Amino acid sequence: MDKQLYKLLLSIDTPTVCNAIEVAQGQRGFDQFTRGTLQASDPTANAIVGYAKTAQIAAIKPSALPPDEVKALRMQYYKYMSQGPHPSVTVIEDLDYPDAVGAYWGGINTHVHKGFGISGALTNGVMRDLGDLPEGFPVLAGSIGPSHAFVHVESIATPVTVFGLTIHEGDLIHADRHGAVIIPTDIIPKLENAIQRVIHNEQIVLQAAKEDDFDFERFEQAWAEFERVRT
Repeated sequence: MDKQLYKLLLSIDTPTVCNAIEVAQGQRGFDQFTRGTLQASDPTANAIVGYAKTAQIAAIKPSALPPDEVKALRMQYYKYMSQGPHPSVTVIEDLDYPDAVGAYWGGINTHVHKGFGISGALTNGVMRDLGDLPEGFPVLAGSIGPSHAFVHVESIATPVTVFGLTIHEGDLIHADRHGAVIIPTDIIPKLENAIQRVIHNEQIVLQAAKEDDFDFERFEQAWAEFERVRT
């Protein structure tokens, strides 16, 4: 992913990326996206774009490991998150989902991960401290809650599943308030052109709908052209 594509991906929403992937693939049926509704810490924020840094947590019960091992695993986690590649996205699976209770993402963790150069976080778990989260570090979570409970790290750099989507370390992620997608590596060279095609094709209908004399006949004309060019 070059800088030009990265900048473009930051500026568009995830539904546009989802459509563009199908354009690049030349067919419908792309299914590497989350299911269900996410909670966005900042619905107006730009998209989160980057390579996945993965981990699993739990919080209903304390860790079964001895305290020294819990602390060591925690520091191992932070060291892992502090390392490249960039841009990166933290993807955390809360193993207590759908009954997650421990807010891993609050004021401290968001500031720490932003300081590490990470673009944002995607989790099926809990977030809190909504008034204290740093600007420019969006969190997409499964729920909002007040407590951290017994939250602790369970695993690092393993495949994780959030909202029905299994994500591996290094997967290229695009996410916003609509959900998240994994961008297939084989279509990256074609993605910028595909995005421009999606935007152009949608304007065929959108511009027509904004005309003062828009009616069914004008819609029918615009839609026929839209059908001709879209995937």
